[in-house]
Amino acid sequence: MGVSIRPHLDRDGRRLVIEQVQDVAPILDWNSEARREEQHSDWGRHVARIPNVIYVKWLNEEYARGNTRLRPFTPEFDEIVQKKLGDPDWAYLRTDRAAPQTGWRGVPPCR
Repeated sequence: MGVSIRPHLDRDGRRLVIEQVQDVAPILDWNSEARREEQHSDWGRHVARIPNVIYVKWLNEEYARGNTRLRPFTPEFDEIVQKKLGDPDWAYLRTDRAAPQTGWRGVPPCR
């Protein structure tokens, strides 16, 4: 599950590119297995296992948007991770299952 770093020149041969490669299959398999297990407590609930290369991808996306002061594992970065994990495109990273809805839902009044 380690990350391999592969430095190489870009297509033009002018810039150094650092490529990070990781076999994410074991992590995704673990996530799939974890979703089958019921978690009995909200305290310490395991929500996701995220491969390092995905963290780097998210950091690079933020950097490209101009958020160059973002650092991993800060409250600001945690907010971004929470938002990503709420996106259906990243649901395969989650290890929890949707809890059944109990109680009343906040339905706006009819007008």
